[in-house]
Amino acid sequence: MSSSLEQKIPAVIYCDPQIGSIRIAALTLLDRLVVALHRGGCRAIHVVCPGPVPDMRRARALGISVQTAAAAPQISGSVLVASCSVLIQPVDVKAVLGKSGRLSDSAGALLPVGVTAVLRAALSEVEAALEQIPVVRASGVAGKVDDRESATRMERQLWASLGSTSDGVVDTYFNRPLGRFLSKVLIHTPVTPNQVTVVSALVGLVSAWFFAQGNYAAGIIGAILLQLSALIDCVDGDIARVVFKESPIGKWLDLGLDQVVHVAVFATLAVGLHRAGIDAPVMWLGISAVAGAVISFPVVVRARRLATAEDTRLEKFIDAASTRDFTALILFLAVIGHLEWFLWLTGITVHIFWVTALILQLPKSAGKSATSSGA
Repeated sequence: MSSSLEQKIPAVIYCDPQIGSIRIAALTLLDRLVVALHRGGCRAIHVVCPGPVPDMRRARALGISVQTAAAAPQISGSVLVASCSVLIQPVDVKAVLGKSGRLSDSAGALLPVGVTAVLRAALSEVEAALEQIPVVRASGVAGKVDDRESATRMERQLWASLGSTSDGVVDTYFNRPLGRFLSKVLIHTPVTPNQVTVVSALVGLVSAWFFAQGNYAAGIIGAILLQLSALIDCVDGDIARVVFKESPIGKWLDLGLDQVVHVAVFATLAVGLHRAGIDAPVMWLGISAVAGAVISFPVVVRARRLATAEDTRLEKFIDAASTRDFTALILFLAVIGHLEWFLWLTGITVHIFWVTALILQLPKSAGKSATSSGA
């Protein structure tokens, strides 16, 4: 089934008001399901609810149009049907639409979500019809929620799935676990992911100021603040993904401010070490590190735009080289009094990074040029 057809498939959600009102990470089950179906390819979404319709605040904020009624609508042709008692991800909605199938969780247990050609009045009748269609096993977090206990279990799975492909050891075992406590508080407040991104950058710039002072104590404080900045930087992504607040602006703001912090830290480390009279060409190493970081930015931006699902070498390389693990290294070197070692490392490897990233882009550029010339 083509993507253009997938976009036209309507969805009908059978909602039990009590179940649909259960909240998982600040949003009701119904709200989460509506957003997931919309992002997965459904555009006309109907909610069949015999009682008070649960809150759909996030769906409304995203401008998703939802029709509500006490009885199933009259719809001809294929329709995706779902019970509000499921937690699913947009990626699995796309898979179900693409295969006109029925979703199961990762263990193979069937879920009340699938595509049918004939819409029936009751969900039990719909589920009987879904037994005859292909089963699509979920690749994301998916499961049935019947009560508070199952909701708690699914919420744990949801939070655990929110890591990034660029997470290193420090993010995985330190920054995200600690930052998650803050994330779970902030999702219940008006604080936005972009505001968290700005706070993270400000903390990073304060750490750079301490590095510029050129003494041991200031270096330790700067390193601790830089680690705190990295921890907060994990929070914005968690909030954005768990409550559907991702945005292109947020993505580029995060990338751009990270670069500003990195340049500031490299430069002020050089200044501080020069003030301390370190016997090493720290100013030249700092200039090299800053120049490499500045060059790397457009190279990475270009790489993100050229990335394809068929060839993930470039994405994997950038993710592996873009971890926040270096903040822990800086803290360690500050403690032992050898921050200049970090400048030696960064002043050289940053150029290896952008040159390699550029080389990995060359086949993509050649392929695009060949395609354009042949058109």
